[in-house]
Amino acid sequence: MWNDRTKLLIGKDGTDRLENCSVCIVGLGGVGGYVCHMLARAGVGHLTLIDFDKVDETNINRQIVAYQKTVGRYKTDVLKGQVLDINPKCEVKTYTKRFNTDASSEIFAQKYDFVVDAIDSVNDKIELICYCKEHDLPIVSAMGTGNRVGIPTFKILDIYKTYNDGLAKVMRKKLRERGIKKLDVACCEALAQKIDKRSKSVGSISYYPAMCGCVLAAHVIENLLK
Repeated sequence: MWNDRTKLLIGKDGTDRLENCSVCIVGLGGVGGYVCHMLARAGVGHLTLIDFDKVDETNINRQIVAYQKTVGRYKTDVLKGQVLDINPKCEVKTYTKRFNTDASSEIFAQKYDFVVDAIDSVNDKIELICYCKEHDLPIVSAMGTGNRVGIPTFKILDIYKTYNDGLAKVMRKKLRERGIKKLDVACCEALAQKIDKRSKSVGSISYYPAMCGCVLAAHVIENLLK
């Protein structure tokens, strides 16, 4: 069986448990795509994938959905195909739309054991986090992975204990305003580098989003197995 080596580590009870779990991943870019792959390869049996965007050529340097042949295709479609190539028995639902308050009722009509926030937009992240907190849904969020190079050092921390992360700083203020007192996030200890101020883009390298995605997936699996 394709998951025999996973079974050696967590036993049949563990693999059976993951097979029956449902995880929602919101945002399928550099971080979210790797979260999805790691959960699928670990044997999570029900995945819901949410993203409105298509693969762009500039994604190729860091996103697992991005290849020359996938440019122009919706990320939800590409990732669903990749997951089913890994595990044909996995139930994959996709929503090719942007997450916001209007979309929440449709997306959360079903039950999830865990939600992963890999969204880029601060406002959309806040809405997703607040919805999950208000409805007692376990959630973990990705913080910044851009403008960094060197050996990645991601940890799962409470957002109110993070440092060296501009996104987390903005998020903390907004979450306090919404009354959110705790949030698990994947945060890197490395300080972001300064890049050309004339550029409107964020610098990125292949392994930083991937490492963040792997840490997020490990956190989710660890909690699903408890």
